[in-house]
Amino acid sequence: MQVIKIKDDYIKLGQLIKLAGFADNGVEAKYYIQNSLVLVNGQIDTRRGKKVVPGDIVSFKGKEVRVEANDN
Repeated sequence: MQVIKIKDDYIKLGQLIKLAGFADNGVEAKYYIQNSLVLVNGQIDTRRGKKVVPGDIVSFKGKEVRVEANDN
């Protein structure tokens, strides 16, 4: 499982999809999210602007990313 550390309180789902390398750009990320291909904590979420917070797990095509707070 890949770990993504964020410095803020949250990251938007569309941004996370790009940062994790699941999508090359925002258009791809939007397509994946709106077509129910992305899970947040095991549930489909079609909101590109969904706030993903530390502790959340995002899944896409069998790959998972856990979001953690950057303590620096």
